[in-house]
Amino acid sequence: MALMPSPSVAVRTPAHRFLLVLLLAQIACSGLYASDSDTGAFQKDGERQFEEGRILLDATTLTAARNSFAQCARQDPNNSRCFVDLARTEYYLVKVENIARHTDASRKMLDNAVADAQKAVALNDRSAEAHAVLADLYGAKITGMMSGMKFGPKASAETQRALQLDPNDALAYAVQGRKYLFSPGAFGGDVDKAIESFKHAVALDQHSDEDFVWLAKAYHKKGDAALEKEALAQALRLSPRSVFAQRVQSGQE
Repeated sequence: MALMPSPSVAVRTPAHRFLLVLLLAQIACSGLYASDSDTGAFQKDGERQFEEGRILLDATTLTAARNSFAQCARQDPNNSRCFVDLARTEYYLVKVENIARHTDASRKMLDNAVADAQKAVALNDRSAEAHAVLADLYGAKITGMMSGMKFGPKASAETQRALQLDPNDALAYAVQGRKYLFSPGAFGGDVDKAIESFKHAVALDQHSDEDFVWLAKAYHKKGDAALEKEALAQALRLSPRSVFAQRVQSGQE
């Protein structure tokens, strides 16, 4: 028995009207569920591609991840998570492009990453991760004194906002560590504070191979070869294929 009357037949009774409304609601909901399912699939594919690309610093795999997250953002333009992942992937592509010395492409990709992270924050100001990613990207924009004066305070504000929202956000501590590691002393640089920040990050996320590499780099700057070697060994235990760890171990970074 058909629930929906043909276009030529009027809906004559309250029961018919109720059934018609129910059917239309079911159709609408089924479309939403399909959309949510598609978005989840794009996120899942992107996360898998990102992790592989992150470890290998492989442009092809990272580009595939970027495409997945971009599709996620198109499918669900109000999903902050999609834009956080997109910005984060674009930042890794910047690192790959820098290795390939494509500086113009790197600058453009970094600008895209900043814009996507800003979009993520606008969609969900309560996301500590979104603020931490944006802070990291602002830090990456610093190439000298003038850019430091412009982006340094922005990076600090976003880091503090991330820690305010989640005092146990490992990424925020890693971002803070990079600030202390790379800033001149006159602008708050402090290798001991960098070490403490990275130690806090790895304590919160003991599976982050990259944070152990950053801790190793901080120990290297401190001149503590034994602890540098220990942190780097832990990074390689967690991710033996990590190009970042291998480059630092060989002295290329």
